[in-house]
Amino acid sequence: MIYTMMEACRETGMTYQGLKFYCNAGLVPNVKRDKINRRIFDENDIGWIKSLLRLRECGMSIAEIKEYMFLCLKGEASIPERKIMLSRTRTRLQSQIETLKKSIRYIDGKQEFYDEVLAGEREYFSNLLPCSCELDRQ
Repeated sequence: MIYTMMEACRETGMTYQGLKFYCNAGLVPNVKRDKINRRIFDENDIGWIKSLLRLRECGMSIAEIKEYMFLCLKGEASIPERKIMLSRTRTRLQSQIETLKKSIRYIDGKQEFYDEVLAGEREYFSNLLPCSCELDRQ
């Protein structure tokens, strides 16, 4: 099947401007054109564009994606290098997950503190406000 730019956008969930940017940036290799010079895409292109979007979601930069794409274009021989790139990306993602987990624990702790204050089970304090002992001295 052959897709126009708009059809490719619908198929991949991209905006027209986004797909045009990726094409102009060289991230969609071997872009084909129809008789009146409009970009057209085949199933392989659509598959690559979807992969490209996942790599962006993984936090890969445009430069990293280009490097990955060039390795893919080299064929099977570049699989070890691609695995290294993906492993580095996975490590970064795992670190981000750990940071997010810490952030969630912080929020949960704050929510628990506020619940206890509101229930009268704990005295309220804030690092931003002077404690009552300092007010008593004035």
